[in-house]
Amino acid sequence: MKLLLTGANGYIGLRLLPSLLRAGHEVWGLVRDRNRFPTEDFEDQEQFHLIEGDLLDLESLPELPGEFDAAYYLVHSMGGSSEDFTSPEAQSATNFAKWIGKSGRCIYLSGLSSEDSDKLSTHMRSRQAVEEILRENGPPLTVLRASIIVGSGSASFEIIRDLVEKLPVMVCPKWTQSRCQPIAIRNVIEYLTGLLEHPESAEKTYDIGGEERLTYRELLTDYAAERGLRRYVIPVPFLSPKLSSYWLYFVTSTSFPLAQALVGSLKCESICREESIRDLIPTRLLPYREAIQLAFARIAQNRVPSSWIDSLSSGLLPAKDWRVVQVPQHGVLVDQQRKPLKGNREDSIEAVWSLGGKGGWPSMNWAWKIRGFLDKFFGGIGIRRGRRHPTELRAGDALDFWRVLLADREQGRLILYAEMKMPGEAWLEFRVSEDHVRQIATFRPQGLFGRLYWYAVLPFHWILFPQMAARLAAPEKRKSAPSA
Repeated sequence: MKLLLTGANGYIGLRLLPSLLRAGHEVWGLVRDRNRFPTEDFEDQEQFHLIEGDLLDLESLPELPGEFDAAYYLVHSMGGSSEDFTSPEAQSATNFAKWIGKSGRCIYLSGLSSEDSDKLSTHMRSRQAVEEILRENGPPLTVLRASIIVGSGSASFEIIRDLVEKLPVMVCPKWTQSRCQPIAIRNVIEYLTGLLEHPESAEKTYDIGGEERLTYRELLTDYAAERGLRRYVIPVPFLSPKLSSYWLYFVTSTSFPLAQALVGSLKCESICREESIRDLIPTRLLPYREAIQLAFARIAQNRVPSSWIDSLSSGLLPAKDWRVVQVPQHGVLVDQQRKPLKGNREDSIEAVWSLGGKGGWPSMNWAWKIRGFLDKFFGGIGIRRGRRHPTELRAGDALDFWRVLLADREQGRLILYAEMKMPGEAWLEFRVSEDHVRQIATFRPQGLFGRLYWYAVLPFHWILFPQMAARLAAPEKRKSAPSA
């Protein structure tokens, strides 16, 4: 079949794509920026074609190569830094319908809620609004409404992981008694691919979930049991949705808008009202604890193909700026360090490519942690995002409170862009040549307060940056850490 896959570099897209290619389909993958797509993983796939365009900008979308048999719509804006994700989601769906036309069919992965429409959260109402836009304006539509998706790198899994592994005692608000049907990411992919063999599924909506119906509290306690952790859960009646959002935001790696959206949805049960998909596409639904085991098997092997934190919408840098890999040179304040190599160049490159995450930073790691805590306290993303892989980096990856703009290992060049809260913009660049390591911290201040901020942290920079450059130029062998 000839297929269109939107959101090809998203959490679901990067997992669905290999499955479609293995089945022999010809796939056109749409991304907003091809520089953020792991092209090296698909170089030998002749039936895969990467196309570039922004669904929020109809004019940026390329001309389609004829009609498609089916198109997957896997785009959403909930992970963004803005609390208003409903408008861009509606605009994106409208532009997609205009672009794709009426040919073929469309498959959309939505969210599941068993509540009446008047009780839906903003997040769920937005998802259903997208369904209506696609149904009225696009080709025949098949909708899969999924409950909590469990898999390495998924937002739900990583939030549960954060809560259970970091808190020996958990305060659980009232919404944790709501029920859901967690479904393994493997089963989601099986359903998405299986629909292609069933044209009769057009114009239908299916609820998808696992065999078990668990409360959100049971998701936490079962995770703890699977990981061999003793955790105590204390229910409290007085945490409002807003307080719950702050609680989730400060404890986990999620952004506050995402925490708000999730809490709004978690108040509602996500139980399948109908399960006809099981007859249409028979498959073994993995139990919740087995899904956790598979997730950690991938993590242990450093084989997490995608993560919600690596989506562009989870960061603060506008899409157009991903192409800008030249750090500004005018109107900026700079700390530049140059240290002679004291060992093998490849070892220094390895050290640079291993910065952050569980391995920490080679100089004043405690100061990086404090900066992350302060960022989280003032509404930023903090340092808990970690990194996708302990030693691999590619453009678009999240790295603590940085975003990777350029990762050219052959040239020994890495550029990071700061996504932390600050009165200005910051870049951190590394260049490893044959005889030295060059480290450049660049800050473009915003007004007088920006300059005061730079000079306030300058005493820390005087110690931290020379030390870090020296250690990268003479690296010690670091133990590899599991991806965060």
